[in-house]
Amino acid sequence: MTPAARRIIRLNNGFQLLFNLLWWMPVFYAYQRAAGLSDGQIFGIQSIYYVAFCLFEIPTGMVADRVGARNCLRAGAVVMTAANLVPVLAPSYTGFLVHFLAIAAGRSLTSGAASACLYDGLRAEGADAHYLRAEGTARALGLAAKVVCWPLVGPLMSVAHQSPYVLSAASAAASLGCALALPRIATGGTAAGAGTRGRRKGTLLRDTCAALRTLRSSPWLALLMAQGVAVFTLSRICQVNLFQPVLLEHGIAESGHGSVLAAMTVAEAVASARPQWLSRRLSPAAWVSVLSVALAASLAGTTVGGPWAVVGLLCAFAAITGFGYPVQRKLINDAIPQGAPRATLLSVESIVDRGVCAVAAVAAGAYLAAGRLDALLWHSAAVTCVLMPVLHLALRRVCPAPAARGPRRAHGAGTAPAAVAGPVEEPVALPVGEGVAPHP
Repeated sequence: MTPAARRIIRLNNGFQLLFNLLWWMPVFYAYQRAAGLSDGQIFGIQSIYYVAFCLFEIPTGMVADRVGARNCLRAGAVVMTAANLVPVLAPSYTGFLVHFLAIAAGRSLTSGAASACLYDGLRAEGADAHYLRAEGTARALGLAAKVVCWPLVGPLMSVAHQSPYVLSAASAAASLGCALALPRIATGGTAAGAGTRGRRKGTLLRDTCAALRTLRSSPWLALLMAQGVAVFTLSRICQVNLFQPVLLEHGIAESGHGSVLAAMTVAEAVASARPQWLSRRLSPAAWVSVLSVALAASLAGTTVGGPWAVVGLLCAFAAITGFGYPVQRKLINDAIPQGAPRATLLSVESIVDRGVCAVAAVAAGAYLAAGRLDALLWHSAAVTCVLMPVLHLALRRVCPAPAARGPRRAHGAGTAPAAVAGPVEEPVALPVGEGVAPHP
């Protein structure tokens, strides 16, 4: 890799680690209950958060395509810093609602921009073959930092009750430094060269129309987005909304939640850093389907085991999530044709994911209020196991001809026009670590 590519990867690692280091994650449920919020209010805020994320995604994606991904990362870091300070100043229902709305704004500014920044920066340096490993390594490093920090939350809260939110704000502020240091080459929009500069001169409406035309002309891309919903929704709802209720249901005290979450994070970090461990016998799209069903099965299995079995299944769940995220992200990025508004299309994917999460959060709150946690987990598994085979068959129907895969292999990821977006399945061959220089 060129020095510029290495610098992009290092700064992306730092940004992803610091921006997503939310110290309050293991205790926010108990923290809000201690502040006087009911389960209905807590899960209601979560549902509002997901809806707000959906509303913020499209405008922020289009802004990233016009003003540059780097500027969006900077803005997101500033917003996230302020968001984490709100519960310190106003530990009430209104304060937590404003906190999560600001979190939604900050994360929507970076959700598509961060991936587009890394992907386009490496492609501009001729290092796009390193993208899958770089994406997975950044996620793994961020998770490793959580492993170190989250077990400290309990002792820190005994000293200063608001410390998780103060430390989260400090981490977000530090991520701003990484965004400021990113080289300009990483912010060329969603495509390289004159095509990107021409699109920046257009309007927001033009970018929106371009994204919709891309989705209409590439059913493969639309189906890949739908296929990834299961991985995102199951992992998000479990690790954020159901993590503490599941442990409490099996008699695991709150004092041990940070350690369990740390163990899960270790499993996810190891898997995220090594997506190439997945066998080549299945295509990446097939792996996403298989991993989605495995997530649902492991989550449902927590209903029949004891405390240690539940911890083991949650760790397996986290490892499966770690494998799934980089593969799904690579599939989506490769399926976006050159010249299309990448950040806007990645925001569309986030909208689909968060929209389903908003519905799932409301359902989760209703199930928990009725004392039917086990039924929620089994029903989630059943829906996933029914829908994933259907979506995978649809993907195979859209791209049935293996002979069409040759041109993509020759040109590399992300260079095929929309008409042949489907054949990206093969170039994301998982053993990307073979013959690849070690990550700096």
